Parts: sequence; structure tokens; C-alpha cells
Amino acid sequence: MSVNKEIKRVTTHILQEMKQRGEKIAMLTAYDYSMATILDDAGLDVLLVGDSASNVMAGHETTLPITLDQMIYHAQGVVRGANRAFVVVDLPFGSYQGNSKEALNSAIRIMKESGAHGVKLEGGSEVCESIQRIITAGIPVMGHLGLTPQSIYKFGTYTVRAKDEEEANKLKADILALQDAGCFAVVLEKIPAKLANEVTKSVNIPTIGIGAGADCDGQVLVVNDMIGLTKGFKPRFLRQYINLYDGILGAAKAYIDDVKGNDFPNEKEQY
Repeated sequence: MSVNKEIKRVTTHILQEMKQRGEKIAMLTAYDYSMATILDDAGLDVLLVGDSASNVMAGHETTLPITLDQMIYHAQGVVRGANRAFVVVDLPFGSYQGNSKEALNSAIRIMKESGAHGVKLEGGSEVCESIQRIITAGIPVMGHLGLTPQSIYKFGTYTVRAKDEEEANKLKADILALQDAGCFAVVLEKIPAKLANEVTKSVNIPTIGIGAGADCDGQVLVVNDMIGLTKGFKPRFLRQYINLYDGILGAAKAYIDDVKGNDFPNEKEQY
């Protein structure tokens, strides 16, 4: 149930209120104007311009190749299509790690050039200096813990994170560090549901899960996966709500047949 139908724009303050009263936060990725318009009309609370654009829009194997300029381009279209949703943009790999000044400059570029409402970056205590510097400039920051895809070559696999005690304890400490640094929310990706429940209760800021169980304050999926545009990607956490791959494939084949058979355009479809 949502009591936020009437609000003109979702803000960090509203997301905080949603956690406090137990209203779940619905978040999906978006990478272009057309999709953002549809998702915004549907009533999504948050739209994430994810660096997953590297995979689903550009065809790269990982999220690492996408550039800051490309993220800004995608974000510009999403912001134009989103009248109600809070728009968050991923800081891409290499635009913030290890250098808080560069992190601030990257975040400022995203905010100024795209009109987005906040940025997201991966990592725990090691990126807190960057987070604090960005927030000091008045830019909202969303954190990201658990499976952090920009570190895929360090992990070597996309399997569930924080299953062992040491990594779980680091995640518990990291989410508190992110909260203390000023993050307004944190994405928890592919961690055990029990751990996600525990850390969600340990912080005052909303947690957004992806493969992290039902006890997070909200959920996020990659929209291309959720609507079945991607082929053959079916992790356990993904619920596919429609199969657009087969639908578009069938439509394209029918179009080919009609063109080849001289059935399109017909008399009513010409001037």
C-alpha cells in the first residue's frame, strides 16, 4: 500500500519517512527517456541510472568500461522522463575510487549536467572520505554493499557475498560507517536474507535489496531483466513480469513477413 500517490517529487526525506512507517520502496533501473516515462507513470519511487547500462545497453561483459560521460548521457534522458521519481545515478568505475576530490568532481558533473537528484557508489569504509566530501557539497549519496559489480575481478565470481563470518562482520561495520558518513540509503546486493534483515534493523536509513531477501526497506531490479528483454539471465532473485524478448522477436518476424510479402504498407497505410 502506498500513501505517496499525491506527492509531486520523491525526496530523500520521503524515503526516510517510508522506512519509518514500513512502506516498501520500489526502485528499478532506467537508462533512457522512453523507459523512464513509463516507469515514472507507473509510480516507481526511485529510478536508478545504473552502470548496468554497460551490460544491457552497450553489451559489455562487466560494468567497468562505461564512462562518466556515458552515464551522464543516460541520466539526462531519464531525468527528462521522470516527473515524480527520485533519480539516482551510479558513479562509474574509476570516477571516485581512492581520490575524494575526483569523486566530488564526478558527482558535481552528474548533478549539473544531468539534473539528477543523487549519486550512488560502491564500497564501505574505504569510500567514506569520498562520500563525506560529496555530501558536504549538498549532493545526496546512496551506498552499495555486498556484491559490488565494479569489484568483480577482485571477487572473481558473481556469487552471494558475506556468507562467512568475517565478511558479514565487515558488512555490518560498513553499513554503520556509510550511515555515519551521511548516506541517505544503501543497496544490499546478493547477501544472505538473514544478514540483510539484521543490518536493515541496525540502521536508520533505508536499505534497498537485490537478491537480499524480503526484509530490506525496498527492492531494486534491472528493468531489462524484469521485463524479459535480456536473454538467458535468470538468477534466483529475478522475477520476470513479462517476456518482451519473445514478444518483440515475434513482432519483428511478422514485420519481415509483411514487408517481404508486400503486405506492408497496405492502402490505408499510405498517402
